[in-house]
Amino acid sequence: MSVNKVILLGHVGNDPEIRYVQTRPLASFSLATNEPGVPGPDGQPGQVRTEWHNIVMWGPNAEIAERYIRKGTRLYVEGKLRHRVWQDRNAISRTVTEIYVDTFEILG
Repeated sequence: MSVNKVILLGHVGNDPEIRYVQTRPLASFSLATNEPGVPGPDGQPGQVRTEWHNIVMWGPNAEIAERYIRKGTRLYVEGKLRHRVWQDRNAISRTVTEIYVDTFEILG
């Protein structure tokens, strides 16, 4: 048995981009999560580290994202980690890591 589950709580980095793939809606946007820095020997707080995640939503989730999610929205997501390889215009292979959302909750 294996598990591929990602849980993130962060702020949306840009308004969702909506596309339709064979009439099925697809929303994609970035989500920022922060980790507090390790305190230094003098007790001062360390540098906060921000990670950016590529979020992908399909179907009804994408429709809700289009209506209600905007840049700065605080969002809780659960989903799967996916890696995708593609070639750019210059035939250079590119790899992207995405979170395919199963469930999410918009936080106030």
